[in-house]
Amino acid sequence: MRENFMYVGSSYLVLKREGTVLLQRRKNTGYMDGHYGLPSGHLEGGETAREGGSREFKEEIGVEIAPMDLVMVHVMHRKGSKDSDERIDFFMTTEHFEGEVRNMEPEKCDDLSWFPLIDLPPNTIPYIRQALEEIRVGSPYSEFGWHSPS
Repeated sequence: MRENFMYVGSSYLVLKREGTVLLQRRKNTGYMDGHYGLPSGHLEGGETAREGGSREFKEEIGVEIAPMDLVMVHVMHRKGSKDSDERIDFFMTTEHFEGEVRNMEPEKCDDLSWFPLIDLPPNTIPYIRQALEEIRVGSPYSEFGWHSPS
């Protein structure tokens, strides 16, 4: 009997302020180091996307967010770097959090800054750039990495 396929799930925080978005530059992670992404993390078994996001966002940027205060703004089905690697990415935002945004993982992040949504740094991770554009235009779902450019 064939085993069911397993996806890797991740939660991302799209924290906005006056036309800007919070991005963090990756360092020593082994994936896209030197590029900007969103505060994020993999889901663990037995937790929802909101619960996992709430946990990860506190670990990475030091803010407390109640899971139900996270609002889903986009879902991306993404092909990873290996053919067998598929991911479901949940992009969420909130207007309610406690604490000050700060870099809680300096060993994995060497910059935490606000950037204009319409002028992201050139070294933004490509699927993050696509997700932020999809969110900007109000698209609830997108796919990334499935087809080679023609």
